[in-house]
Amino acid sequence: MPARPHLLIVEAPYYQDIVAALVEGAAAAIEADGASYERITVPGALEIPAAIQAAATQDQFDGFVALGCVIRGETSHYDYVCAESAHGLQVLMLQRGLAIGNGILTVENREQAEARADVKRKNKGGEAARAALALLHIQRRFAP
Repeated sequence: MPARPHLLIVEAPYYQDIVAALVEGAAAAIEADGASYERITVPGALEIPAAIQAAATQDQFDGFVALGCVIRGETSHYDYVCAESAHGLQVLMLQRGLAIGNGILTVENREQAEARADVKRKNKGGEAARAALALLHIQRRFAP
């Protein structure tokens, strides 16, 4: 891994204002660590793991930050999207050894999403970026 890690932020902007706040927090955390980043957009949270898998084949990125928001609705679709997007990211981390910070919010309502995305409150975008960077530093420490 280079001295200055390069990350890919993969965002699913279904709730554009929420995801914009997540990106703001993630970008600030990445820059504070001295790393750089690029951004791509996917249609929804379920597509985030596939986009990361595709990008990982290029060896351009040292880590990934997954950002999106899923708000509970009237059907069970919420449960599937939350579980499968998280599972997809976990599989990539464990089977491919990718450093991924999961910033896909899974919330009951918009108020919870706004609180978690806001950089002055819970700043989950920043947390996700710091998680990816922490995994990168661990990988560097244990690299052969």
